[in-house]
Amino acid sequence: MLTGQQYKDSLKDGRKVYFQGELIEDLETVPALAAPLNEVASGYDKYFNADPDAINPVTMAPMSAADLRDRIPVITEMDLLTNTTYQSLMTLSVAAARLEAHVPEVVPRIRAYVEQARKDDIRITECITDAKGNRSLAPSKQEDPDSYVRVVERRPDGVVIRGAKLHISAAAFGHDLMVMPTKAMKPGEEDYSIAACIPANSPGVHMTNTTYHPTGRDPRDFPVSSHRSIPDSMVIFDDVFVPAERIFLDGQTAHAAVFAHSLGLWERLGGVSFMVEQADELVGLASLIAEANGTAKISHVREKIDEMMIHATLLRAGLEAALAHANSTPEGYFYPDDMYTNVTKYQGASQFNTMVKHLHDIAGGAVVTAPSMLDFDNPELRPYLEKYMSTGSTVSGEYRTKLFHAIRDTTADSFGGWHFVTNLQSGGGLFAQRLVTRKNYDLERARALALKAAGLSGA
Repeated sequence: MLTGQQYKDSLKDGRKVYFQGELIEDLETVPALAAPLNEVASGYDKYFNADPDAINPVTMAPMSAADLRDRIPVITEMDLLTNTTYQSLMTLSVAAARLEAHVPEVVPRIRAYVEQARKDDIRITECITDAKGNRSLAPSKQEDPDSYVRVVERRPDGVVIRGAKLHISAAAFGHDLMVMPTKAMKPGEEDYSIAACIPANSPGVHMTNTTYHPTGRDPRDFPVSSHRSIPDSMVIFDDVFVPAERIFLDGQTAHAAVFAHSLGLWERLGGVSFMVEQADELVGLASLIAEANGTAKISHVREKIDEMMIHATLLRAGLEAALAHANSTPEGYFYPDDMYTNVTKYQGASQFNTMVKHLHDIAGGAVVTAPSMLDFDNPELRPYLEKYMSTGSTVSGEYRTKLFHAIRDTTADSFGGWHFVTNLQSGGGLFAQRLVTRKNYDLERARALALKAAGLSGA
């Protein structure tokens, strides 16, 4: 296993990482990149074991429903990159089992890679969404054939790929990029049916970085995002060579969707677990700021907090249902129930903006106009700020201002906007959750109940 410092050193490997148009050779020299780098390094140190045969327990599969439940608090506390690594390794393990009867030649490669990745204690990011070009056209019909990642050359020892993957969280901080088709492919789209794990420092790989990190601002005004930010990348593959031992699918269109479908088993658990935690956090902020404002007993404020609590409880109930109805793969890996997970994610994403609206209505305009903490550092200003931001002897001006900053940072600034979009889009948008629900809901039982109620035959 690697220590946090060894992990940091391992990224000085010649990779092409860009931030605001500049090529960055040392991630620690850029505050917006240093913060997430340090968080991932802390995760390495947290689980470090000096035993030569030690393997990070977080990357191992849950082998029972109880083990799956125990994984929830770990998921909500671990850094995003460690979480995507776990998801990637589990995706590959499930995909290998599903491909064994159809593409047996790739299975030994996949299993060897998973075993080695765990031994080497590397981090892996998931590269799924293509640039897509004109969404109404299939990959092979695009004006620019590179709109979807594709094979442009096949060699005896591997392939060369070209294209780009978008919305790739933490790409610059991982060792390998797990590339997979974003959708099912049809005959004639063999070049787009490519899945592989590619070293991030491979020649021809370029990674941009977009972040909500509060660059150049006082971190005290951004109590969450200044410490827990993660950049999202466009990963560009400009004629990148992939050796044969790292290719897990090449040209088998009938199985192009296996990897994305396998990933869904594991990705949504992390998303729903976070949404449950986030919903409770919003309730806590609403309760604290209402108390600090002196409005906690006003009826409409209490009703809004009640509604937020009901929402948070429904999400937790959905997570509990998903865990209680956990399923297992043929290999004995446990994952949450598909329908309950998707319904819960839909509810969390579709109602997030309403819950934030309630919080803002309770808090008031100071969410975006409260003085900065640097203002409190000014000895001439501080007495005035304490006087006018306070609401009584038990609520100091600084305390109340810090609550406003926390609310703004998490819901009304760059970080809040990032949450709104990613809650909707990560793990598939709302339409994807509706499709899964439609597929799994017991509609026949509902129809039978309706016929019975109407006194019609067929009940």
